[in-house]
Amino acid sequence: MQIVNSNIQNLVSNLGSDVSFPNWQRNYCTFNEQRTNELVNAGEEALPLIDTFLKNAYTEEQVTDGLQVLDKMLDKGVKGIDKMYPTFAKFNDVTSPNVQVLLAGIYRKTLVPDAFGPLNKMLIRQTLTPNSPYFDPTEEIGGAIMEYLKNQSTINSVQINRT
Repeated sequence: MQIVNSNIQNLVSNLGSDVSFPNWQRNYCTFNEQRTNELVNAGEEALPLIDTFLKNAYTEEQVTDGLQVLDKMLDKGVKGIDKMYPTFAKFNDVTSPNVQVLLAGIYRKTLVPDAFGPLNKMLIRQTLTPNSPYFDPTEEIGGAIMEYLKNQSTINSVQINRT
């Protein structure tokens, strides 16, 4: 049985508070930076708690806050986030541009093969029915798709060069 740091539990349970969504003056979300930094520094120890939190998240604030922490963890090199794809997948059809942008960022960094189709679906949905007056989610979604294609191209050229 794993002993969980009660401070990490407290930090995770408060995800979703102190979130501000984009508006006419600011085209990005803001989060509690201190909490984010503490969770990022906790690294892999926090992943099971964040995974459970996201499985039970029901507000856009909770989902975006949890995803942005994981995105920052990826920037720091925390391992194991790619294994959380089954949890992320439940948000693939969410129409929130905030959630879509954060998912695209995570998928761009993890390159989980199963996420390529949902990214294309998000891009098509945002192209046909854009729903963000403050920023263009297709930039991040399209960038993630391009990263998948670039990675696949690199893999194919390595395989060709080996034969």
